[in-house]
Amino acid sequence: MTRPPGRLRGPVRRAGLVPGLSVAAGLGLIAHLLGAQVPVVGGPVFGILLGVVAGAALGERPALAPGTAFAAKKVLQAAVVLLGLRLSLGQVARIGWETLPVMLGTLALALIAGAVIGRWLGVPEQIRTLVTVGTGICGASAIATVSAVTGATGVAVAVSVAVIFAYNALAVLIFPLAGHALGLSQEGFGLWAGTAINDTSSVVAAATVYGAVATSTAVVVKLTRTLMIIPIAVGHSVARARREGSTHGRPRWTQLIPPFLVLFLVAAAVNSAGLVPEGWSDPVRQLAAYLTTVALTAIGLGTPVRAVREAGWRPLALGGLLWVLVAVSSLLLMRLTGHW
Repeated sequence: MTRPPGRLRGPVRRAGLVPGLSVAAGLGLIAHLLGAQVPVVGGPVFGILLGVVAGAALGERPALAPGTAFAAKKVLQAAVVLLGLRLSLGQVARIGWETLPVMLGTLALALIAGAVIGRWLGVPEQIRTLVTVGTGICGASAIATVSAVTGATGVAVAVSVAVIFAYNALAVLIFPLAGHALGLSQEGFGLWAGTAINDTSSVVAAATVYGAVATSTAVVVKLTRTLMIIPIAVGHSVARARREGSTHGRPRWTQLIPPFLVLFLVAAAVNSAGLVPEGWSDPVRQLAAYLTTVALTAIGLGTPVRAVREAGWRPLALGGLLWVLVAVSSLLLMRLTGHW
């Protein structure tokens, strides 16, 4: 008896993932290695670029679609969970409590300004959201996480990552010079860099130039800021589920709070309990970075160059205005709370 056509299952379905997943993993490895050599750029940016170029060269290849879709969603979610293994909730609580007014103040301002300025500039909603969370929280990691719960298009992700990269590069050059001109202490500069520079790699690069104490402070502040991904991602997930639930019935809890975000918190709790061996720290960091790069490479593979070009100058303008706003407000809040 012949099986009727339908959804592929088991080994057949898994075999269908191999071509696209292999291409994304191979290009992702190249991008990851390039990112290690040029950390200011980082693997995710190289991944997006390589993916877009390779996608344009290969053209439409339906055989790749299942694997790249898997990488863009499931591999990305796995990377987010691994990020949790680098967080110590105790350390976050100590440093976070002291710097909470600065972090929450800059985040709230970024979210409000992103919505208002983005609408004024006419930036599409998905790009507006991703550029805002990328600037307000932690660059490519925030863009990747929020895109996973909102179902953002590859174009929106690619454009947003490119915008964040542009201001990361400027921050590495400008922040140390500005910090010395303003007379910031090592701890003060670490707090400023950790709250006002987008990606972790750029935070480390800028703080390293300033000094060892600035670097250690900036890294802890940055990791604490990363935790803000959870409430923001859950908020977007709830909003999306309610919109979809209005037409498809009451949403399930897994739509309101995606399981990978729960696993992120579980991973952070496991690390906080001291159950993750110290020697695992760097391998976990490298694996999380690689998986993020693979996922963004897969997104790049499905992103048409023309659509990215058509996004124009408006997302870049939005990112620049938010970047300046966050940097200046961070300094003002530091002054008001006695951290400067």
